[in-house]
Amino acid sequence: MSIGMFIVGFAIFSVYIYLTIWNIFYSSRKQREENYPDLDGMG
Repeated sequence: MSIGMFIVGFAIFSVYIYLTIWNIFYSSRKQREENYPDLDGMG
């Protein structure tokens, strides 16, 4: 196993983790908007 292969694998893994975390936050925000569209106006 060369160091280049390790670096490529780490780069792919880092992108995967970043997109997974972004997807969790984006889905959470989108679901909150769809379930409670007028939450700001209720106070």
